[in-house]
Amino acid sequence: MSREQKHFDVLVVGAGPAGIAAAVTAAECGVVVGVVDDNPAPGGQIWRGESANGPSEPASWLTKLHDRNIQMLSGTRVFDHPEANVLHAETADGFLELGYRKLILATGARERFLPFPGWTLPNVMGAGGLQALVKSGLPIAGKRVVVAGTGPLLLAVASYLRQHGARIAMICEQASLRSLGRFGLALLSQPQKIVQALALRKHLAGVPYVTRSWPIAAGGDGILKDVLITRGRGTEKIACEYLACGFHLVPSTELAALIGCRMRDGYVDVDHLERTSVPDVFCAGEPTGIGGIERSLIEGQIAGAAAAGRPDLAQKHGRARAKLERFARALDRTFALRRELQSLPLPETIVCRCEDVTYSRLRPYGSWRSAKLETRCGMGPCQGRVCGPATQFLFHWTPDSVRPPIFPAFLTNLAARACREAQPSGAMRGSQ
Repeated sequence: MSREQKHFDVLVVGAGPAGIAAAVTAAECGVVVGVVDDNPAPGGQIWRGESANGPSEPASWLTKLHDRNIQMLSGTRVFDHPEANVLHAETADGFLELGYRKLILATGARERFLPFPGWTLPNVMGAGGLQALVKSGLPIAGKRVVVAGTGPLLLAVASYLRQHGARIAMICEQASLRSLGRFGLALLSQPQKIVQALALRKHLAGVPYVTRSWPIAAGGDGILKDVLITRGRGTEKIACEYLACGFHLVPSTELAALIGCRMRDGYVDVDHLERTSVPDVFCAGEPTGIGGIERSLIEGQIAGAAAAGRPDLAQKHGRARAKLERFARALDRTFALRRELQSLPLPETIVCRCEDVTYSRLRPYGSWRSAKLETRCGMGPCQGRVCGPATQFLFHWTPDSVRPPIFPAFLTNLAARACREAQPSGAMRGSQ
């Protein structure tokens, strides 16, 4: 397997909206920029499948990314931060060492999953995950789908699936109608978001949208056949072929934590220029707070300008950033998880899918660390990305410190640092 080194003035980890905006802005300031992302093409989950052609906002940003002198390292996964200003990454060809003067973390977010009976059945999947599969070619036309969980993503996913021919049986939102009403009032200062929400509801006309509703159990013999949901004071069983389920989003902060960035309330703590507590390291987008595409783009532009040495350009976005931060706080309040959801798992319900750890096996433990040591919960291939947020909600456990590798990696690549240190100076060379 090959070993290579690269160095950049500004290195961006993550090629979603925040990462793209950061890279484009930094490149326009005249510095050497690299973007590393583990997907085969830029865009992240939200802009997956978008092309650089056309008048849309994603197309505009992707065109800028392609037209600027930016080195795009797709299919590359960062797994370690061995020392200051250095990252280790893995590609299909082997090991890659990335040096940088300034680092921008734009690692995005992932869906939160909560365990309930039947959630491991085939065709029960994340709402965003099902959308991504359809974008990749999964035939959904004519399929009956229930969308459940919480957050604005439910409407966006349901609209996308319906656009591609799915029959949306119901949208189940765990938040109350009162909470949603307060959220609507908070949107009055952002009319563009009201327009977006109304457009989604118009496209979903005729689809039942039920508040204070969530899945209790998914049923089926080897594959999903139906889902039992709460509705009012009772329950209802709905036949379906897919259950798209997601309980809002969880920021992907593992790399930031490994580097040593200070956290606050589960997010990376940044200042008005998106600087973290670690010198030369910035963070933008969902890891600093779940706030949507507009916030990610603004924060990306601020981080890109500041990392490139142009704080004057970064500060021009300050007012827009503050406005979108208020929106992010409203999102967190509105779609906070109900305590009733903590009682969803039965004793035999699997919580850690990687290691087949059930709810009953986890209940005796008082911390994430002790549960990991005794049950291997969180020690499988996902490294706690699924069961970690779930157990944090179910048991109020505080996550432990992050250790490398933050993603599974080949042993040869894990040993690369030791091999590099053992070689004579300059023996390991690559493109600069």
